[in-house]
Amino acid sequence: MSIYSKAAFTISAPDIKHLMPDTGIEIAFAGRSNAGKSSALNALTRQKSLARTSKTPGRTQQINVFNIDEDNRLIDLPGYGFAQVPQALKEKWQRALGEYLEKRESLKGLVVMMDIRHPFKDLDQQLIHWAVASDIPVLALLTKADKLKSGKRKAQVSMAQEAAMAFCGDVEVAAFSSMTKLGLTQLESKLNGWFGFDQPASQENE
Repeated sequence: MSIYSKAAFTISAPDIKHLMPDTGIEIAFAGRSNAGKSSALNALTRQKSLARTSKTPGRTQQINVFNIDEDNRLIDLPGYGFAQVPQALKEKWQRALGEYLEKRESLKGLVVMMDIRHPFKDLDQQLIHWAVASDIPVLALLTKADKLKSGKRKAQVSMAQEAAMAFCGDVEVAAFSSMTKLGLTQLESKLNGWFGFDQPASQENE
């Protein structure tokens, strides 16, 4: 039984002013609107619809908070870059995202989700630079890894690891698939470290 299966939806907030008090530990998930963020959160928490998945990318337009316990939270940040929404709304999302990364004291780690076939696009890089500048460690999670055969997948991970060095910060890279659960153990292990959970990561996808 994973501790993350205890996660429960708590609040949706348009910006950090509407979030709960800035205490405890938060780990945030961010990514382009078609990066598979909701599917990854559902895989992590063993819940089919904790984070709503949609055939229309970009439906996550607010900061969604999922409490694991009294002091620890998973944060689903607004998707960016792809959604067919007015420019003014996109700019509002970007401001909310930047403000959260720069000012939220309880944020202790950021998972940036990118399609393994198209990693480190401009907005992804901007997000990671923001995090590094704020001394927040990053896990660059290369999603939809089941779409590539093993050799190509390993090549993409190696290329991404090399690219991550350019950020000059604490940026780790891992492949992930919400379909096959590839990389789930590595994701849990990283989160356990950030949250300070002592338990070993689940072995379900070994």
